[in-house]
Amino acid sequence: MAFYKTSLEMNKFLEELLDRFSNEGRLNLHQSISITWISYPNRSPKAQSGLGTGWLNEKLIYPASVVKLIYACAIEVWLKKDLLVDCPELRRAQANMIIHSSNDATSYIVDLLTGTNSGIFLKEERWEVWKKQRNLVNDWLSSLGWPELEFVNCSQKTWEDGPYGRDRKFYGEQNQNRNLLTTASVARIFEGIMTNNLLTQSSCKRLKSLLFRSLDILKRKADPENQIDGFLGEGLPRGSQIWSKAGLMSEARHDAAWLQTSKGNPMLLVVFCMGKDLARDQFLLPALAAELIKWE
Repeated sequence: MAFYKTSLEMNKFLEELLDRFSNEGRLNLHQSISITWISYPNRSPKAQSGLGTGWLNEKLIYPASVVKLIYACAIEVWLKKDLLVDCPELRRAQANMIIHSSNDATSYIVDLLTGTNSGIFLKEERWEVWKKQRNLVNDWLSSLGWPELEFVNCSQKTWEDGPYGRDRKFYGEQNQNRNLLTTASVARIFEGIMTNNLLTQSSCKRLKSLLFRSLDILKRKADPENQIDGFLGEGLPRGSQIWSKAGLMSEARHDAAWLQTSKGNPMLLVVFCMGKDLARDQFLLPALAAELIKWE
């Protein structure tokens, strides 16, 4: 059962929109996109208070940098349990991981969360211990008991070129152990942050400040990797606000965003686009957001 109330009207609207975008020349779009779309009729939304729908939203997909959202939440949980020591360097890494999507910062944070590090191959018992520790974030997600988090995998670092040494072995010969999330799982986590339901109020406030994106044109031009242009935020009208975490690689263009226009209700939209063609498509996500915010 979904954590939101399913809307047949929203489902029809979304399907017709996908048909239109598919007919514009995006072959196999229906098989290459995953969406969770939720609208909150109350302008002060509470957890699980939305109306929504999805498209392939339970499909496990490589999340690229969207997984950094999970690691940012885990930091707050670990701190509350005294499993980490709060310090400026940890906060610098957390900020750079979310604001600038730094892979170096992410690598450092995964090491801290799991008590592991990258390096040469390990043998026997040391290797088994290392693997168990690398799954500590998955253990936390499982402890939440949310059906949307079943079968997800958040145990890998993010890379510029790819993993080496023990990290490469941990991926598996066919990359079968790579990170995997669904748009539904990301939406559930994102909603928990924005409604102060997942973490303490102070932790949620801190993450919201990191996820907030400026739509100012001049600021975006000064930052070519602004996570707005080519993503959902580009499709929003002037006066809107957005909190988001994007992911981009050669075969993926993803975005997870909480949207608020000047007139409409708050909206949560998570879209995973798979394949080289959609990864290069800088127009689909903005167009999708521009159309979905029209629905009321």
